[in-house]
Amino acid sequence: YMGVSLSATTKMVSTLASIDTGHEDMIHDAQLDYYGRRLATCSSDRTIKLYDVVGNTHTLVAQLKRHKGPVWEVAWAHPKFGNILASCSYDQTVVIWKETSMGTWEPVHEHTAHKSSVNTIAWAPHECDVPILACGSSDGSFSIVTYEDGKWTSVVKEHAHTTSVTSVSWTLSSPSPSSPTTPTRLLATGGCDNQIRIWRFEGRGLPDAEHTLGGHADWVRDVAWAPTLGLAPAAIASCSQDGHVFVWTFAQNTWTYQDIYHTSGHPVWRVSWSVSGGILAVSASDNKVTLWKESLDGKWYCVSSVEDGDQAQK
Repeated sequence: YMGVSLSATTKMVSTLASIDTGHEDMIHDAQLDYYGRRLATCSSDRTIKLYDVVGNTHTLVAQLKRHKGPVWEVAWAHPKFGNILASCSYDQTVVIWKETSMGTWEPVHEHTAHKSSVNTIAWAPHECDVPILACGSSDGSFSIVTYEDGKWTSVVKEHAHTTSVTSVSWTLSSPSPSSPTTPTRLLATGGCDNQIRIWRFEGRGLPDAEHTLGGHADWVRDVAWAPTLGLAPAAIASCSQDGHVFVWTFAQNTWTYQDIYHTSGHPVWRVSWSVSGGILAVSASDNKVTLWKESLDGKWYCVSSVEDGDQAQK
């Protein structure tokens, strides 16, 4: 059975709908668009499927085929840039798709700068005014793909990690003195070298790592900046093959972490913040999704848990 579940996030988590996607192999990612009306899924069967989602119903509207290997992730661009979807694959490529007419999707750019599997992708915040996509690869590099002046261009940061780059996540920081009206882009990357690195982008060039965060004892599987109400980055969540979930905070030019969750030997695959940043969702190889919230005393508590489609537990 190759399906996905859509969940509602409140004080409790429960399954709203289960979708039999018809994928012929393992599903690696499922992403709703900005409005929550379209769902994209991708699979080891080398395909991407798009669904219209209305309430508890879903309708398959497109199936995208171009990759020559398993498709690891999909990512929707902000709708201000049009209906654009990116996908990355074991075949070393990133494909950017655009809906050219209702229900018709075409590949508008194929990014082929990497020498190994492209494991992860993320669009920069829409405040950057142009579409900017970060891509992380098993060749140890990340690349930045930008659409500007009618064309797609890319640059590659070699040796970003000593081994594979597994995850990328963007946020915006306060504008720099040299460009007081433009927020600074910050990129966090996680790798199989057990490290998280933070890169500050100012201008067109590729930066060196501004901070390197060590603490995990095994591969970093995912990193995610917490949404911020202002322009100062608040926190980063990370999870690892070592079964730990950390929340990192920045003070006095130093990053420190709080170990909020340990799964007792089960790798943790993904971390994801709610829109307001108040709730952190964690998914692990034990088939559980847990929701975490920080209390007034600064400690993190599990506020809900659901296992393999069961009803929520408190």
